[in-house]
Amino acid sequence: MEVEEDTSWNGAEHTGEEAIDVDELRVMYCAADSFQQYPRLAHYQTTHLRRQSFYSLPQAHLRLLSSPPFNYLETLSKVDDCIDSNAELSRAIFKAALSNFNLGVPDEKSRTATGTLKMPDEWAGCAKNGDVDKARSTIRQFYRDWSAEGKRERDVCFRNVFKVVQQEQKRLKEGEKLRVLVPGAGLGRLVFELFLRGCIAEGNEISYHQLLASSYILNCCERAGQYEVFPWVHGFSNHRTRRDQFRGYKVPDVHCMSETMRVQEETGRVGEMSMTAADFLCEYAKEENAGAFDVVAAVFFLDTAPNLIRYLDVIYGCLKPGGVLVNFGPLLWHFEGVMPNKSENGAHMSGGDDMTGIAEPGNFELTDEEVMELVTKVGFVVESRETGVEAPYIHDTESMLQTMYRASTWVARKPVIKADTS
Repeated sequence: MEVEEDTSWNGAEHTGEEAIDVDELRVMYCAADSFQQYPRLAHYQTTHLRRQSFYSLPQAHLRLLSSPPFNYLETLSKVDDCIDSNAELSRAIFKAALSNFNLGVPDEKSRTATGTLKMPDEWAGCAKNGDVDKARSTIRQFYRDWSAEGKRERDVCFRNVFKVVQQEQKRLKEGEKLRVLVPGAGLGRLVFELFLRGCIAEGNEISYHQLLASSYILNCCERAGQYEVFPWVHGFSNHRTRRDQFRGYKVPDVHCMSETMRVQEETGRVGEMSMTAADFLCEYAKEENAGAFDVVAAVFFLDTAPNLIRYLDVIYGCLKPGGVLVNFGPLLWHFEGVMPNKSENGAHMSGGDDMTGIAEPGNFELTDEEVMELVTKVGFVVESRETGVEAPYIHDTESMLQTMYRASTWVARKPVIKADTS
């Protein structure tokens, strides 16, 4: 049985103007370059500086820690090996980005196969330390999204989404597919899982680190378990044993094309999958997206809003009448403490109703109860709600420091006729 043509995506769909401005190009190249620079900076920050500090110790202390059972220098060498393993994935993401996102130019000096690409000279080495930190964080996130061990975390926050999708699919006519939007799609696992369940799944992501990495794992990875990532290796605190620090995890836990073929054979039907690279507010406030989706699955997303009213208004607008918003997450407001935007002359920018995206001025934070009040004020009807759901996030179960979100999950429906909420 043939797999439907639209079962993967290469790169991401750029929305808006065809020409990408120089600021966006800089963000794209910095993200790509950060994956190339990851091993250099990780080795420097994680082991090189520690070796310098170690050799500054008194000789007696140095000899003691260099010997069993401590073997501190051997520990640093093992850390370097783990970073090199992570770097196999980061370099693969970088190489794929050059072709999938049209960032590369021919490398005429390459001694390998013809068609080898490289970064344009004007962008080579453009990534800053902050960009590389994001690349490192993205590599760690593969543990959560694309390892077998991370399934425990995924199950907690995906469970209610899958339940709602299954219920909504029963409302469809024969041959119809549920259209589901996943804002803040990250590394694309939820989009992929919804696609396997027969949905027309559309992810939206503004981070190019996430877009480059998800594009690679969904389209270019050759087999399950191709890489081994070591998410805990960069930090030296709160490990009970060195074995805990050096735990590695095979990624991806599934090969996307093989899994697609398997599900297609078993069910006879998979969905469609796409991703947009755009500011959520700007893209989904467009008239073409009005009433376009049956479900919006917001997982660890709503607290990224500087202005939650904007988020909820846009979600309400892009849902079909009778459509559903299913939410899961905490309220770690990403813009808490951020100063309002100012104009070039230093004056505060005035508020207004013009949509300028996530960068528009103004932000606020609400409690969970206040969020629920706002949801109803926007026009949704809350159908279910559960609070205090324990939700780990890239959680080291063996760490001496344990943190856990107690998330809120709820389902709210857009009425067929909007109720008067005044």
